[in-house]
Amino acid sequence: MTVLGAMSGTSLDGVDAAVLVTDGEGIKAFGPSAYRPYTPEERAVLRAALGRWPGDGVEEAARVVTEAHLDLMRRFDRPDLAGFHGQTLAHEPRGRGTHQAGDAAGLARGLGVPVAWDFRSADVAAGGEGAPFAPFFHFACARWAGLDEPTAFLNLGGVGNLTWVDPAADGPDAPGACLAFDTGPANAPMDDLVRARTTLAFDEGGALAAAGRVDEEIVERFLAEPYLARPAPKSLDRLDFAWLWETGEGRRTEDAVATLAAVAAAAVAQGLDHCPSRPRRMLVTGGGRRNPTLMAMLADRAAIAVEPVEAIGLDGDMLEAQAFAYLAARVARGLPLSAPGTTGVPRPLPGGRICRP
Repeated sequence: MTVLGAMSGTSLDGVDAAVLVTDGEGIKAFGPSAYRPYTPEERAVLRAALGRWPGDGVEEAARVVTEAHLDLMRRFDRPDLAGFHGQTLAHEPRGRGTHQAGDAAGLARGLGVPVAWDFRSADVAAGGEGAPFAPFFHFACARWAGLDEPTAFLNLGGVGNLTWVDPAADGPDAPGACLAFDTGPANAPMDDLVRARTTLAFDEGGALAAAGRVDEEIVERFLAEPYLARPAPKSLDRLDFAWLWETGEGRRTEDAVATLAAVAAAAVAQGLDHCPSRPRRMLVTGGGRRNPTLMAMLADRAAIAVEPVEAIGLDGDMLEAQAFAYLAARVARGLPLSAPGTTGVPRPLPGGRICRP
């Protein structure tokens, strides 16, 4: 089927949408893609809603998310199915659950096609982490690219998450096929600091980090966080480790950004110790792959080959939107979306719901 997937990540930069032709198992073809940034006003509404739950004044945020998605997704030819992740505002898998804002029913009416959504709730209800949720698609990408040995896919969005895949396994939900977890903060603290102190939206080209000096004491303090020692799978909220946001006070902007970049890289490097075997190669997706300073830190601290996913013919800007197109197809077919190795659920678990126009 032809599926249009959309994703709005923890970086709060905007909405990605991409077409995938798939049966929910293999990848037949990649279709067109597009991006719609949030306006400053829209981003302010979403930032104000971070950490909030349904019924806690999030209606305006849900409206912003839905209208932005509808604006972008209407630009595409009509697909067979749409996949709508929504905007994560709060994530507490051991507490109140997980909250992705947005109106799937309204989106289905506006697009005139069925919309798969609510991908994470069943996983959390079954005792899973509810994240990361792209690992099954990473497995399909490894198969599509003809990879024949264990490989790490690293997404550097607001939060970092890593998937270890063995493409020789029978399928993504087979024992030992995938292990996934959030590594730690990635772009979120850097972006917030840069926006607060400069006229930039992020550290463009890694220039600020390249000009700064890393405070290794802060890096070591972060590496001692209990979360990093917990076995995978495990997940984080964008606002976890709030003390990192405060470490820049009284420091040069360049030094603060360099230290936060080093924290992100060191967390990934330490996280590799959780993998069943050490991958020889790490393929990086998300906005962080465009930061050469961060990529160099990753290669240095991880001591393995670090490359953008474009090295195997993928689009690192659209991989998560494509992932939710892939997962939407799996929802339609009743296939598992997560497994013990990806979120910690007790068994491979279907999930998601479909709204029809």
